[in-house]
Amino acid sequence: MHFLPSEMLQVTGKTVYAAPMIQIKSILMAFRPKTLTAALVPCLAGTALIKGIGLSWDGAVLFYALAASFCIQIGTNLVNDAVDFKKGADTEKRIGPQRITQAGILTSRQVMSLAAAFLILAVLCGIPLVIKGGPVILGIGLASVLLAYCYTAGPFPLAYLGIADIFVILFFGILAVMGIVYLNTHEWMIESFVLGLQIGFHATTLLAVNNLRDREGDALVNKKTLAVRFGVAFAKWEIALLSFIPFLLNLYWWFEGYKIVAVISLGALPLAVKLTKNIFNNEPGPIYNQYLGQAAGLHLIFGLLLALGFVI
Repeated sequence: MHFLPSEMLQVTGKTVYAAPMIQIKSILMAFRPKTLTAALVPCLAGTALIKGIGLSWDGAVLFYALAASFCIQIGTNLVNDAVDFKKGADTEKRIGPQRITQAGILTSRQVMSLAAAFLILAVLCGIPLVIKGGPVILGIGLASVLLAYCYTAGPFPLAYLGIADIFVILFFGILAVMGIVYLNTHEWMIESFVLGLQIGFHATTLLAVNNLRDREGDALVNKKTLAVRFGVAFAKWEIALLSFIPFLLNLYWWFEGYKIVAVISLGALPLAVKLTKNIFNNEPGPIYNQYLGQAAGLHLIFGLLLALGFVI
């Protein structure tokens, strides 16, 4: 990876100069820290579930699962950065945070190379997990790496077809939680499915907020997200449902005897109310950058409270 010659950045047709530390900070921001809760929460909550049902958990599994998940998430974000710029979805007119390819900090090829490095690292981190979990974990891992690329790239990019929401629920919710539980117990449990569904819905809330914010720009380049396909009103109701359904699913924990889990996670309910109220009271614009942070906070706090409930 190399920076542009003489540390020059091409921004909206003008040549400006940036210090190396500014470049490094911009690259780190391209990892999209607000979205990394999607990698953290299922690993922690799944491990806590194992303890909650009275089984032992392996610290090495948690470490390698976290490392692989973070690398896949970062790789996905970087591929998205490079491909959206090449397809014209990210321009100087975008209302979201700066993207390093669009800003000229790195070329699209450099960003794709950086993404490839993270995905290779994810594969390496996954080797101990495959050794422990066998072919089924190999299948989940390879599919996760492949979809990190296919999210916005390849002949059938999920984000451009409007089906990315389903895959986020599946891979950053259901399979992520069920996978880490299986690695520790070698069992597929209904409890891990319900927990994964809850976490997957909130992970998809981040995507839905992002897509509603970018709806107009995405429509111009034929990026057919659900917000583009069905409009603003639909997207707002999607965010509301994704925010609140996980709380309704707490009824499962209540009737299964995990009453502390069901009750303590309600502490995140005001965050869901605040986010939904803000979304319905404001049209898509720069303020949605704040709402993306609120969605990440909802995902993180709800997941951590669930985990705390299982632990205690």
